[in-house]
Amino acid sequence: MTMTIRQLTMAELEAGLEEILQSPADDGLLEMIVRRPSPGQRDVIQKGELDPALGLVGDTWSERTSRRTRDGSPHPEMQLNIMNARVVALVAQHASRWPLAGDQLFVDLDLSAANLPPGTRLALGTAVIEVTAEPHTGCSKFLERFGPDATMFVNASERRDLHLRGINAKVVTPGRIRVGDRLTKMGGES
Repeated sequence: MTMTIRQLTMAELEAGLEEILQSPADDGLLEMIVRRPSPGQRDVIQKGELDPALGLVGDTWSERTSRRTRDGSPHPEMQLNIMNARVVALVAQHASRWPLAGDQLFVDLDLSAANLPPGTRLALGTAVIEVTAEPHTGCSKFLERFGPDATMFVNASERRDLHLRGINAKVVTPGRIRVGDRLTKMGGES
């Protein structure tokens, strides 16, 4: 059976917003882990290790340049890219296409600014991660893979605080994670 994938229209995307807004606020689920071992390559893995210096072990975050740092080094506030699983399910239309979004962690959790402001810590597996203030927006690759309407949908000013494109986080406490782990809000730094 051949799967037909097409880029959704804005009306189709907006029709899915209500389902996205039903994401749990405090106790979510890790639905997919994607390691990026080299540019353009994606490995969907069932378990991984989070490290404060490396991010997701085996991912190339620690080797990637950033336009957001003075010296072009990897941005320490962008170790982990996290996207809501309900959003990616809508724009990608099939789980096999989720890795194309470029994020490492796909979670069923409300990623909105109101629910997860910068500094919020999340227990995940045996690790702890912290939401950072660095914005996460759709790039040219997201546009190419999912279309202009999907890019406008996740980045629209009236929905910006929902963080539909996702959030950035950093590892605070090293540990192991696996698909099916709970993400539990711990609160922010004092």
